[in-house]
Amino acid sequence: MFKAVIFDMDGVILDSEPLWQEAEIIAFARVGVNLTHKMCTETMGMRVDEVVKQRFKEFKWTGATVEEVQEDILTELEKLILAKSEPMAGVERTISFFQKKGLRLALASSTHLRLIKTVLNKFNMLDTFEVVRSAEFEQYGKPHPAIYITTLEKLGLKHDEAFAIEDSFNGILAAKAARLKTVAIPEKSVWHETRYDIAELKLKSLEELGEKEFDILKSTS
Repeated sequence: MFKAVIFDMDGVILDSEPLWQEAEIIAFARVGVNLTHKMCTETMGMRVDEVVKQRFKEFKWTGATVEEVQEDILTELEKLILAKSEPMAGVERTISFFQKKGLRLALASSTHLRLIKTVLNKFNMLDTFEVVRSAEFEQYGKPHPAIYITTLEKLGLKHDEAFAIEDSFNGILAAKAARLKTVAIPEKSVWHETRYDIAELKLKSLEELGEKEFDILKSTS
């Protein structure tokens, strides 16, 4: 029986992927790396430090350290979150739906804790989640399952007592590797990709998640 639901943040709580892409494109351009939006989608769900290290291996820029580029991305993203971010459609209704069922709520995000707090503060959700975990504090980020394993430990639950809601393929892999049932809500441009079908449920938005879908999730083996 489910006792908790673990939300990802980016792409689930807020539509942050366009903001991440904008921040990455701006920051990498400063070191002479011209990313496309398609290139940005390849690293969706990964920790920002891992993204920057991967890009450095590819492009070997000079003039700024990996750490400086990472900080530049985070600074740009924080500005964009404060200026532009809005909750994803259906977030408030979905949270209320689970709360009425007595489920505990947790958040497990690849994003740095400072940005998680920025988002939750802006959306008046600082007290919504019992456990908030950033992969910043894990040895490995998604698709490694460490963040989900730690979140389950902090909840004091077993893998079959919770499920995850994810948007990115890396996030889905992390949740599945932690043996969690998973609801996938892929970004519109990649929704058609069959790799997301490994999730127990694949929805176009949280607005589609209701009693019928929850029953399907509970019944999957």
